[in-house]
Amino acid sequence: MKARFGMRRGKALAFAALAAIAASTLSASEHAVASGGGGGARSEHWGVITRNAIGSPVADLRNGPYGSYGVTGSSARPPYGRGSLGIEVADDSTSLTPPSEKVDFGNEVDFYGDPVLSLRQLGFHVFQTRENVGYGGEENMPNIRFEIDANLDALPADNYTTMVWVPDEVPTSRLNRWSRFIDATRTGYWYFTGAEGTATGCTQAAECTFAQAKTRLRDGGQAPTIYTAAVGKGRDHMWIGAVDGFRINQYIYDFEVDGVRARPAPRNN
Repeated sequence: MKARFGMRRGKALAFAALAAIAASTLSASEHAVASGGGGGARSEHWGVITRNAIGSPVADLRNGPYGSYGVTGSSARPPYGRGSLGIEVADDSTSLTPPSEKVDFGNEVDFYGDPVLSLRQLGFHVFQTRENVGYGGEENMPNIRFEIDANLDALPADNYTTMVWVPDEVPTSRLNRWSRFIDATRTGYWYFTGAEGTATGCTQAAECTFAQAKTRLRDGGQAPTIYTAAVGKGRDHMWIGAVDGFRINQYIYDFEVDGVRARPAPRNN
């Protein structure tokens, strides 16, 4: 008896077995994209990380933003597709200390267990406004955050820290419009929260480059692993803007109203 599309049952089973073997060689993040197809495949498991939300922040997949008024050309629209991730946080809206809000929009499934030291290409595009600079200065920007197990020999009982990227400021000429791609591996600085920051020397006060942060995780012990990957903001200054084209290694995550799309990144960068 023939299987559908004219493939004999024996060949169909053999093909399925080979596909299963190939899939088993992929990391969790690669499999999430490969199982959905090629470029532009829908990438599941993205959303607000609820346990990391404080106050009433907004992280919403939206159309646009387009503009601002008078802005034309490629910087007047999202860099990928029609949509983006809109983020809104307030600076003084809770009874907690500090009183500001916080939100992370990320993925708690597809990157779990992936090696931190295999991170090579990271960054995003941002829609930054003059108002945001007025609220908190030129470095008032969203962040990339990886919750990880640093596996530091110096902290054997500590299995949690957040690896945070703080971008450089957007040039004045690029305000109120979409920025160019901001490379998190070459610009801005990185730090670790908690005891890992002190142990590695990468804190908000002692800024590390991406290369330095990875080097200080290489302490000869067990390799560090990822729990989650996210774009976030807070807890600090009010910020209202958007992010798109979140790159993690060979994929660019395109934020659209109907979900997150994984696009293969250009091979030349």
